[in-house]
Amino acid sequence: MSQKVLLNSKEVNIILHRLACQLIENHENFEETVLVGIQPRGRFLANRLADLLREEYKIKSIQLGHLDITFFRDDFRRGDKPLAANTTEIDFIVEDKNVVFIDDVLHTGRSIRSALTAIQSFGRPKNIELLTLIDRRFSRHLPIQPTYKGRQVDAIDEQRVKVNWLENAGEDVVYLVDK
Repeated sequence: MSQKVLLNSKEVNIILHRLACQLIENHENFEETVLVGIQPRGRFLANRLADLLREEYKIKSIQLGHLDITFFRDDFRRGDKPLAANTTEIDFIVEDKNVVFIDDVLHTGRSIRSALTAIQSFGRPKNIELLTLIDRRFSRHLPIQPTYKGRQVDAIDEQRVKVNWLENAGEDVVYLVDK
């Protein structure tokens, strides 16, 4: 199994700042906008962006939640072993809010479809956008496109994009892994 570095720590940091600035351009003070990290891997990106917006860009009104989509997936019964759900942590109302879903990699679009279904339990958003660090644009099964993307990657189906965060893997780096 070989792997190639797609983004190093410095490049990830630059992309995070660019994504934060794009969010500010479109949502100004975030009073009508909530950020929702899709569990499990979108959580790290969502937390990092929320911290960046609060600390570097002095946005005070960031509402951040984490959404578990395990039992909304169309493939959750197909595995041999039972799935372990993550926690959903949304302590705000999404009714008539702008919701920004945040995930690390947009691949087939199935996770986002699941998130669209899962978020309905918390109200009816005014608008939903998608922010993703990596957009694997040629592997989509559903017609879903990101509103904000860090980098587009052209990868074949036999390859995997692996995102490591300082918080869970000790480094900020994105790899393209050959299976």
